[in-house]
Amino acid sequence: MTEQINHGRAVSASLVTTETTTGMSDGQKGFIFALSAYLLWGVLPFYLKTVAHMPALEVVAHRIIWSIPIAGALLWWLGLFGDLKIALTTRRMLAMATLTASLITLNWGTYVWAIGSGHAIDTALGYYINPLVNVVLGGIFLGERLSKPQMVAVALASCAVVLLTVYSGGLPWISLVLAFSFGFYGFFRKTLPIGPTQGFMLEVLLLSIPSLAFIFWTVSQGTSHFFNGNAHDIGLLLFAGPATAVPLILYAFGAKLLRYTTIGLMQYIAPTIVFLSAIFVFGEPFSHIQFIAFALIWSALAIYTWSMLHESRKIRATAA
Repeated sequence: MTEQINHGRAVSASLVTTETTTGMSDGQKGFIFALSAYLLWGVLPFYLKTVAHMPALEVVAHRIIWSIPIAGALLWWLGLFGDLKIALTTRRMLAMATLTASLITLNWGTYVWAIGSGHAIDTALGYYINPLVNVVLGGIFLGERLSKPQMVAVALASCAVVLLTVYSGGLPWISLVLAFSFGFYGFFRKTLPIGPTQGFMLEVLLLSIPSLAFIFWTVSQGTSHFFNGNAHDIGLLLFAGPATAVPLILYAFGAKLLRYTTIGLMQYIAPTIVFLSAIFVFGEPFSHIQFIAFALIWSALAIYTWSMLHESRKIRATAA
């Protein structure tokens, strides 16, 4: 089984590691793939604003259903359906995929609701915090020792969360749910012995069962925006598929070709676009307390990024 899955990974990797007629290096292609993914994620809130009149669960259900044809077409093109068949008949892999699928559904549902409810700034904060959450998860579950700069960064981020909690009278739960759900998703996703495209297809297939059940329930209640709505709503829900699948697939290919440090630096692109859009386009209020909290987070990320780059240089110097 492992040999077959590794073969699928090799086929998937060959799609993006072969020199093209343009002469681009793997690093250049990886950068274009990853940059495209982060830019698409950055402008995703503009789409989510157009479906804000629909329930978040309905939008998420259609994100899942209409992602299947795109992921399926890509698997067919790459010849990787064999990996999927193996995964669907492996109990442990199905159990782990069910867990990761549940986590990404929680993440998507919270994100869709938050954007539609005027909390885009909170979502940006969540994805700024996410890299630091990953550091904490690595320390707790993988026994990875946090460096002093990382501990300072985590402490600054914790101060920001405490500040926002005291100021608002409650935890910034939107930010924390997004940061931790995506952090745990990435943590458990690494345990799936299957390529990124096959893994995504496996997840949406598992999620399609409750999604279809929910869609049929909305039809029975006469509240479906797809079956009872106008052409505009139908088109918006159909677009949920490519809006979900395309950036995820681009990111998966980009991550294969780029160094970890490069991806680590690029991950701030999307929340920065969302943050600026929330203030200057969506007109969300931004208080002086929020500014202080964000300043703490940005300081934490600067320290974390510096430590990551410093460690990368040390590793390269040792290897040389």
